[in-house]
Amino acid sequence: MKSVVVRYKVKSPEAAAENERLIRAVFDQLARDDVDGVRYQVFKAADGVSFTHVSAFDGVEGNPLTKLQAFKAFTADIATRCEEPPVTTQVEAVGRFDNLAP
Repeated sequence: MKSVVVRYKVKSPEAAAENERLIRAVFDQLARDDVDGVRYQVFKAADGVSFTHVSAFDGVEGNPLTKLQAFKAFTADIATRCEEPPVTTQVEAVGRFDNLAP
């Protein structure tokens, strides 16, 4: 399994609202298309304009997110929304604990 973390900061609360709308569209498509082999989470920092995306995926064909139309729409104008551009880092899981109720 490969994992990727992407961090960036958008220019304004208005840009953050647009960013969130586009992110929700990605989650909607993931659910609608029932995409296998991917784990995806997005976090917004307390400042309201900094975002962190974490994706983990199986397979050698790359991250399934990049093939989604909604994700392509999200990334199409990301540069115009950003004050600090996306920085992508491949990471390796050291451990995981999940004891949250479903």
